[in-house]
Amino acid sequence: MKKGKKSNYLAKISLGVMGAGFLITIPFQETLMGRLLQGGFEAGLVGGLADWFAVTALFRHPMGIPIPHTALLPKNRNRMITALISMLEKDWLTKESIKEKIQQINFADKLIQLAEIELSSGTLKRRIGLILNEIINLVNVEKIAPFIEKELKEYLHSLKVEKILESIITQALNKKIDEKALNFTLTETEKWMSKEETKQKIGRMAKQLLDNIEVDGFLRVAISSFRNLITEEKLGNMLQPFILNKIILLQRDDNPDRHLILSRIREELEGIQHKEKLMVEMNNWKKTQVNNWNTVDQITEMLKQLQKKLILLVEDEEFIDRYVISFIQNFINSIVKTPGKMESIENWIQKQISYYIDKNHSKIGVLVKENLEKLDNETLINMMENNIGKDLQWIRVNGAICGFAIGIILTILKSFL
Repeated sequence: MKKGKKSNYLAKISLGVMGAGFLITIPFQETLMGRLLQGGFEAGLVGGLADWFAVTALFRHPMGIPIPHTALLPKNRNRMITALISMLEKDWLTKESIKEKIQQINFADKLIQLAEIELSSGTLKRRIGLILNEIINLVNVEKIAPFIEKELKEYLHSLKVEKILESIITQALNKKIDEKALNFTLTETEKWMSKEETKQKIGRMAKQLLDNIEVDGFLRVAISSFRNLITEEKLGNMLQPFILNKIILLQRDDNPDRHLILSRIREELEGIQHKEKLMVEMNNWKKTQVNNWNTVDQITEMLKQLQKKLILLVEDEEFIDRYVISFIQNFINSIVKTPGKMESIENWIQKQISYYIDKNHSKIGVLVKENLEKLDNETLINMMENNIGKDLQWIRVNGAICGFAIGIILTILKSFL
């Protein structure tokens, strides 16, 4: 703006000098030098005024007089804007020229280099921690809990008891849980059977059994005699060692009765999923239990605790460095080391940029048009004068000087002719 004003000031001085010179040389027309100077100043004045008129007519009406073919730019504003937009879109900033420049940039390499530089900075670690903290705090666990409960119940409903039992039984038999269970039962039974009170209970039960037996004939007389001879204590003393001995024998691996019991247990376990009635009852029981299972409060509390733990973790720079930064670094390394991966990423980036250029290229002209239409004529003219006014004002200066020189030449020619 300052340069434009300085040029405008110089142009006015040149025009003023020509006008003053013309007036001053009028009394000296009789002399040769007077005629030469007057002819030069006269032509310079005409040239300066003509160029002033031409330059002024570009932007406004000279002296405010609506002379035809003046104020050219305001009158042709729409044509000028249309031509400018057309020039931008078709000549200066075409889709092809933009794409050509974009293709000269390797975005994938630059992104990798930028990422590697930033990964080592403490600022990035703090920003990652803040971002993760913000994300965790934004999670509404109370809204998530019902969704988790719903998905959990649907998953439990989809499970079949038959499949679960089959898996449990297979694993139990592979780990010989049936033998361990039998050994445990026999060991505990042996402990119980060795007690004095157990012996008394056995004797009492055996005596009750004898007393309740009803038979006829000789056998009745024999049993009656036996009842009078035997007591509860004697029965307990006879039966307890007998039962203990059987229990001890069952704990031996080579005992045939033990193998028979284990074989029967395994048959029952392996065939349990084929018992339709039992499976129906168990599936119904499972369905009832799942439907009545209200876990929203427990899930919400669990998620809140998890949320607090995650917040504490992301606030620790060591955690960010060890897990987050390390994960990003390993991911970048895998991309760089994988053949063709970088090229594939670069092609994808270029494809996306090319797509957006094709889709939004017309917006360049729209943006320019919108910004120009926001300006009124006076503001637009002032902007153009401030930017190109310096050169235009020099046209006026050059017109005055050239006119002055041409005027002297013409005066000399007139003198000779």
